[in-house]
Amino acid sequence: MFSKSNIYKSIKLGLVASFSVGTLTATSTAVAQESEAETLEKIEVTGSRIRSASLSSPSPLQIVNASDIDASGIANIQDLLLENPTFGTPAISRTNSNFSTSSAGIATVDLRNLGTARTLVLVNGRRYVAGQPGSSAVDLNTIPAQFIERVEILTGGASSVYGSDAVAGVVNLVLKDDFEGVEVEAQYGQSAEGDNTQRQFNITSGLSSDDGRGKMMFHLAYSDQGSVFSRDRDRSDTDIISEALFSGDPADFFTAREPFFSSFPPQGRFDTGDSRFTFDSNNQLQNGFSTNGDGTIGPDGFNRNGSRTIAIPTERYLFSAKGDYELNENHSVFFEGTYASTQTTTELEPFPFASDDIYEDGRVPMQFELDGVIYNNPFVPAEILDAGADSNGDGLNDFFFAKRLSDIGNRGNTAERDTYRFSVGLEGVVFEDWFYDFYYVYGQTNESQVSNGLVNVQNFRYALEAITDTPDLDGDGITDEAICLDATARSFGCVPINIFGNGAITPEAANYVSAPSLLITSLQQEIVGGNITGDLFELPAGPLGIAAGFEYREEKSRDQFDPLQQAGLNAGNAIPATFGEFDVTEFYLEANVPIIDTLGLRAAIRASDYSTVGSTTSWNVGFEWEPTDWLKLRAIEAQSTRAPNINELFSPPSQTFPSGLNDPCAATPTPASCLADPGVVQNIEDNGGVFTLSQSDLQGISGFNRGNPNLTEEVGRSTTIGVVISPEDSGIAVVEDMSFTIDYFNIEIEDAIVSTPRQFILDQCYGGGDTQFCDFITRRPVAAGNNNAGSLEFIDSAVSNSGGLSTEGIDVTTTYSSEVGGGNLRARLAYTYAIDGEIISLPGSEPDPFVGELGAAEHRWNLNVGYEIGDIGVNLSTTYIGESALDDQFLAGFDVPPEGVTVDAEIYVDAQVNYQINDAFEVYGGVDNLLDNDPPPIITGLPGNSTGTETDAGTYDAIGQRWYVGFRGRF
Repeated sequence: MFSKSNIYKSIKLGLVASFSVGTLTATSTAVAQESEAETLEKIEVTGSRIRSASLSSPSPLQIVNASDIDASGIANIQDLLLENPTFGTPAISRTNSNFSTSSAGIATVDLRNLGTARTLVLVNGRRYVAGQPGSSAVDLNTIPAQFIERVEILTGGASSVYGSDAVAGVVNLVLKDDFEGVEVEAQYGQSAEGDNTQRQFNITSGLSSDDGRGKMMFHLAYSDQGSVFSRDRDRSDTDIISEALFSGDPADFFTAREPFFSSFPPQGRFDTGDSRFTFDSNNQLQNGFSTNGDGTIGPDGFNRNGSRTIAIPTERYLFSAKGDYELNENHSVFFEGTYASTQTTTELEPFPFASDDIYEDGRVPMQFELDGVIYNNPFVPAEILDAGADSNGDGLNDFFFAKRLSDIGNRGNTAERDTYRFSVGLEGVVFEDWFYDFYYVYGQTNESQVSNGLVNVQNFRYALEAITDTPDLDGDGITDEAICLDATARSFGCVPINIFGNGAITPEAANYVSAPSLLITSLQQEIVGGNITGDLFELPAGPLGIAAGFEYREEKSRDQFDPLQQAGLNAGNAIPATFGEFDVTEFYLEANVPIIDTLGLRAAIRASDYSTVGSTTSWNVGFEWEPTDWLKLRAIEAQSTRAPNINELFSPPSQTFPSGLNDPCAATPTPASCLADPGVVQNIEDNGGVFTLSQSDLQGISGFNRGNPNLTEEVGRSTTIGVVISPEDSGIAVVEDMSFTIDYFNIEIEDAIVSTPRQFILDQCYGGGDTQFCDFITRRPVAAGNNNAGSLEFIDSAVSNSGGLSTEGIDVTTTYSSEVGGGNLRARLAYTYAIDGEIISLPGSEPDPFVGELGAAEHRWNLNVGYEIGDIGVNLSTTYIGESALDDQFLAGFDVPPEGVTVDAEIYVDAQVNYQINDAFEVYGGVDNLLDNDPPPIITGLPGNSTGTETDAGTYDAIGQRWYVGFRGRF
């Protein structure tokens, strides 16, 4: 008869027995032999809801198990998953999100480089609440790695089985079960440079009731991952930029112009029309300013990389619990609960503030007329005052300034995130062999973020407009003090501000103008669902198995900055609030039809009704054929749908500052299409007939991202054709310890929901012949005092249902496990060859290929080799990232063909050694990036650069060699 303990045992045995869907562990041979002696009960495997004694996944399935996690020493499961070649560069990780205005430091995954939104993350087969507002992106920080029994990676469309978001595939994290006793683990490590300090501690316990009907498990975990700063790596300790942006020579792409400091210095830069002033290293006023030095004076600019972060410090507290109770031999109740508290801290350079952030025309008055008397700003040095000019005709002198607000402090944010999730349900068997489950899931993620280093623009203006209080305007009897000119501002505590020189801003003035930004976010997910599966009736070749079920889901999201941030009045990005919600009701039916003993048909269909886009349909049809005991052929065709998420539908214009863009108008000769802009023409006239961009022009491009309430669902069609070879049953001795899978995949997404790339917008407007893209572009106008006319000011991008998104390739996996030299040797190779991949930004536009470019290498593989002899175990993991090219849209601006400029392949080797002291205690130690490989130089100004790291920190290791030691105790 049915019992839950037997079901879980049979699941584990079935996963190993049908290796056709995954990878083997070191003990799989022994377990498989054990399984031959047992009668397997019906199981469920990721990819199908049908329980069967022999069912394997209809789609390729790779498995990462608990022993892989233990052998990796990771604190976050993201780090291990990214070694698998089916995953692309994550949208957000600890090393590529320091400049994010929200959600910095969360950990996401992205199958096939099709976007995080198209990878569905499950826990125990059920959805998990998102960690990023307005999206479906799950934060893997909230799932304890050491509590995971295995991770099942299903590649290919699976919306018919699991619903929306499974266009690229599914990542199902299965938590441990049937654990009794106590297990304790502690670990410490750091990088070879002495930073990136990591501490971990976790404890797992489990117990059963006296009658064996009830089970409980608890898991407590703490981890603390320290920061890594740009200044502590030779490649990124100084502001640099790609020399090719100036020479136009592709040979200079990976040559750095050093230094390339910011023209916004802490001491200030002051322009009076004919003169430019700053302060030297002794804080003495000097006439003349050179950002990077000109042979006459040294560099006066600011090194931004001295304040930036490569790896964000992340601290986590995790609690998980799960249990079940057998009401009787046929029915059980179960529950799962998770609480995660995460804190992340970003840090970057102080804010670059300029007079045009305060005044529309950028002119700062240095004199004020009051009752016919002209008063000077007492903080303006006499030399600047004398050089001042009346540039707007009001009879009073004014000036322009640019200043790094170091006296206010570094920018950055501290985010506190809390994630709650629980699931309760009833499961069991009815009518002797029909299995059912009914469940309720509730999840919520809350974030409270405080950002520092920003200022209240209005208060700064009041503080800047200061005079010596000779007429005693404040009535305090003191006539030689500096006061704010505006009486209302004085009544609210206005403190005059001195911006001239290093350290000139007093703590009181800094406190008056400071405007910490506040962000509150909340996501809620609520699910009710149920499934039933069994054999409908017998066919000549076996039973017709079916599964049917329903799910109702509500998603709500809210993220709201403080009013100053929303309006852009704190000198930062203007980011309005986003509110949204939707609900969906879904029904599905799945069938497994045996045609003959060796040939079976799979089919599933799901109908969904969204409150936003209406009705959608997903389906799949597949075949499995086993012509011999050692050969299986499989094929599946699937249609998957993804409804737009809350951000894509409801996000208002949100400001961003893109980098890595190549302005086509900077080409020589200037394209004719650029000459239609008056600012470009003026720029050419002012610079001797050549369109010229200054350093601040290159660093000062902004833009707005927009949602689109008129979006419709996207539809993906995926085809997978595979071969599974199990030579252990072939009788060929030389390969009897090996297994192979080869799968071809092709995923094409119609009406894909994408944001139009900004480089694509530029290229289409100024040379692509599609002038509709010019509406997204704003250049700086011709205006008095504007010395950067014609440079790019804003490039906007909007979300739309594009012409399409596609990728195809081949996955190969092979395993080996055998006794060698008195020990057990195991090896697993996973290789992905990405044949093609492209995006069509707008309907009718030319495809933009991405396979072979940074983050989407054509060739990737991971080889894991382990050897155990006696009480000692050794594990080596080697990850290969193939040669990759710079973005073809960027290269087109230099007349370089696609894949014309590439970075070399990278290989990373991780090693671990463990020693089993006795049955209860084990010690271990490891080194990641054993060869201490430096990442390729993806320098500032190149596409793919992660700001402050001088590489693509989402794809390559930006930290370097690091070690760890730890112990485990089991009682």
